[in-house]
Amino acid sequence: MAINRRQFLIGAGGLAAAATTMGLGACAPGSQGGGSQQGGGEGGTTELALAWWGNPTRNKNTEAMIAAYMAANPNVKISGQPGDFSGYWDKLATQTAGGTAPDIIQMDMAYIAEYGTRGALLDLAGVDVSKFAEGTVDSGKINDKLVGVNAGINSAVILANPKIFEKAKMEVPDDTTWTWDEMAEVAAEVASKAGVPIGMAGLIGSDNGLALTLRQNGKELFTPDGLGFDVADAQAWYDLMLKYQKAKALGTPEQISEEGSGSSAKPLDQSALVVGKAAMTASNSNQLEAISAAAGGDYLMEMLRFPSLTGKATERKAWYKASMLWSASARTKNPDAAVAWINWFANDPAAANIDLAERGIPPNTELLAEITPKLSEAQQVVAKYIGDIQPEVANTPIAPPPGGGTLGDILFRNGIDVLFGRASSAEAAKKFVDEVKSNLQV
Repeated sequence: MAINRRQFLIGAGGLAAAATTMGLGACAPGSQGGGSQQGGGEGGTTELALAWWGNPTRNKNTEAMIAAYMAANPNVKISGQPGDFSGYWDKLATQTAGGTAPDIIQMDMAYIAEYGTRGALLDLAGVDVSKFAEGTVDSGKINDKLVGVNAGINSAVILANPKIFEKAKMEVPDDTTWTWDEMAEVAAEVASKAGVPIGMAGLIGSDNGLALTLRQNGKELFTPDGLGFDVADAQAWYDLMLKYQKAKALGTPEQISEEGSGSSAKPLDQSALVVGKAAMTASNSNQLEAISAAAGGDYLMEMLRFPSLTGKATERKAWYKASMLWSASARTKNPDAAVAWINWFANDPAAANIDLAERGIPPNTELLAEITPKLSEAQQVVAKYIGDIQPEVANTPIAPPPGGGTLGDILFRNGIDVLFGRASSAEAAKKFVDEVKSNLQV
């Protein structure tokens, strides 16, 4: 029977409690039960399973990296387990609860604490992160233990379609000076003048957007004790969305609902920005190439900063986000081999020259310098952007605690009720906060 993320979260107090019987307590390479053997296959071959979610490009790159690694390490056999994001997490929860988790796991910030706090992930202290850019290692630390190694840097951005701005006879806005109110005005104006239904897509359920407004007000999405904000803060976000709706910046509630968000979002090639129904959308920097390619034009989407309260980009409290991470199962029979592969990805030019910036800008600054001339036009734009915003980067937020990964979905669902008039901003904010709190395991 498949186990979904929610069942995993509830039952895997089970993971920590059953560490003895399931072997999850043995996390260190060479520890008893964690598997110090490097065999397991025929002729002393070390066998590893590597799981990831992705797209055709990522699948191709990852298979090429696996092949390159095995060619350099003929005693290692790696079997790939590609998947799509929507089904990846339920499958991983089932595998982890059943003791059959992949040895090497592509991990997301939204769920790393769910696995890391329950003893399901290996301590990766053996991976060399000394060459990583400042602020890019802490993303993978849970309770001061490194259980996820940053696979690529990205940052929350607004993507804008320059062709729609041209049609509206408008300049793409100056993203170093705009405020949240000015972004609403721009979104409404470009939608009206270009004749598209949506000025700004993907905003109401954007946990990045909410996080930025909180950080600009001295708060955070999460603290070590749980939720870092209260009902009044959530209501302020929904009131802001009502202001956007009143300005006609968002499109109709039906259009926003149909667009979806998070786990309910439309496939990339059907999203409003890609099909030309939206002028802008909330996104992440590593999506620039995929979204531009899906739109099918001979141009790139413009990448804009999220706004600030003051109109000063240096006060917007941005952060370098791990687009994804590499983790290893605490139950792997070959912990040293799993750590060695992650270390290879993080530090070896052979890996970097295959994957380039598909998973985000490499956090290893030496590898970034090595591959930059080989990056595509889109990836070079992203790399420059990541460098340009360094003066605007504040502290790295902590990973969502267990149960916190669903915050964006809950934010969106209650926001839709506000836009449809089914709930006031105060009512929706209370429901949102109560539901997120009920999901947290802290």
